[in-house]
Amino acid sequence: MLGIDDILSIRTPRQMREAAMEVFAFQAEACAPYREYIALLGIDPRRVDTPEKIPFLPIELFKSHTVYCGEKEPEIVFTSSNTGGISPSRHPMASLEVYEKTFRKAFELFYGPASEIKIYGLLPNYLQRQGSSLVYMVDRLIAAGGGGFYLDDYPKLIADMERESGPKILLGVSYALWDLAEQYAPKLSNTVVMETGGMKGRREELPKEEFHALLCRSFGTERIHSEYGMAELTSQAYSDGKGIFCCPPWMEVSLRDLNDPFDITLPGMRTSSSSGGINVTDLANLTSCAFIQTQDVGRLWPDGRFSILGRADHSEIRGCNLLIQ
Repeated sequence: MLGIDDILSIRTPRQMREAAMEVFAFQAEACAPYREYIALLGIDPRRVDTPEKIPFLPIELFKSHTVYCGEKEPEIVFTSSNTGGISPSRHPMASLEVYEKTFRKAFELFYGPASEIKIYGLLPNYLQRQGSSLVYMVDRLIAAGGGGFYLDDYPKLIADMERESGPKILLGVSYALWDLAEQYAPKLSNTVVMETGGMKGRREELPKEEFHALLCRSFGTERIHSEYGMAELTSQAYSDGKGIFCCPPWMEVSLRDLNDPFDITLPGMRTSSSSGGINVTDLANLTSCAFIQTQDVGRLWPDGRFSILGRADHSEIRGCNLLIQ
């Protein structure tokens, strides 16, 4: 079985395809919910001989089942936020070392060494939200390079950022960035502004382009970066503007027809951008399931980059009720 160092050494599409087949062969047997789902679909894993045939597990099953195939008890269980009283997803993770290696590698591919960048987080700190994989990641990146958490203390955030002349990232949930922009509109220098999504019912939902334009005007920046991740994933994709995301080499987004989850569009299959439900292959999910059918709707660009257009209606999700009791 591949280890995390093998996964993080992937550089080419061919290596990605070969690794995906090896991870699938293992998880189709070792991950009980995935194995049962494949059986209910009537698929013989031995006949899955190309990545195009790999079935994706509906993300809803992380709420109702233990999606785990580690050899020992998980070191941590990350959970999604349960906004509106919805049951959270649970992602058991065998090793925090694996998670830290993965998010650090992905971050540094896009932004350089974490030790050279100070991160200012408009997020709950780790003690306030211990189950959040995002908060854990930001906490560790802050430990590497400096910065801090400032969810409710905008004056201190502004003062601390003004004292720092080196490269900085202001990273926050959407509603907190909007509050900062509206109340203070600080002009930021040598700073990447990165939003991680999530109005969480605090503010109205704006079209992404309009929201980013609002932040650019308030902060005096040319573009807004974004992070795409979730509790059910180990890896993250990043956008350096216009909401177009790029994956690290061991992660891939494909699209499915919302009415037929087995009609899949992979990067490069069409010459123009196409849209549909987002499937994520995250090979760093070694001890859960690496093949996830999300509830996001997006656009896939010919070069493998992708954009998020919104969320699919629950009525549009096909297949997720097969294992939900």
